[in-house]
Amino acid sequence: MTAQVMQPAPDFALQGYDRTSDSFKDYKLEDFKGKWVCLFFYPLDFTFVCPTELVAFNDALGQFEERNCQVLTASTDSKYSHKGWCDADPQLADLKYPMLADGTHKLSSDYGVLKEELGISLRGIFLIDPEGVCQWLAIHPLSVGRNVEEVLRVLDALQTGENVPCNWKKGEKTL
Repeated sequence: MTAQVMQPAPDFALQGYDRTSDSFKDYKLEDFKGKWVCLFFYPLDFTFVCPTELVAFNDALGQFEERNCQVLTASTDSKYSHKGWCDADPQLADLKYPMLADGTHKLSSDYGVLKEELGISLRGIFLIDPEGVCQWLAIHPLSVGRNVEEVLRVLDALQTGENVPCNWKKGEKTL
């Protein structure tokens, strides 16, 4: 099953790295039932564009938390690679959300972001509602980082439960 908007998000049970406790933990989508989930994929640890995204999401983590939204990230790297990257790159020293290890590539495949011939994920991002339904997704090419403010804008729009016009921002009138 590939993730689709307005369909249940593919479930997962993976290990990952939690920088806040410097430990490896088990994660399941169902662990976050009752919360929004922002799951974003990136291609590889120890690369150039990827840390800019991880840092930007980390910098905005408080804004996601205010919206009852758990941020998770995933790549096809191992949990050990995630830890090594956080240890080696000072930008990632204070990462405060889990890094899922998709070594089997099943998660990337289930979410439709696996670039099979390279064995890596495209830059996919998914907003999953508190009932586990995928409400929004976007997939970017390997070379282009995402805009965290746009992700927050879409999350705000989804949380209104109403129709919102183009370029709508939180606090503006809905339709």
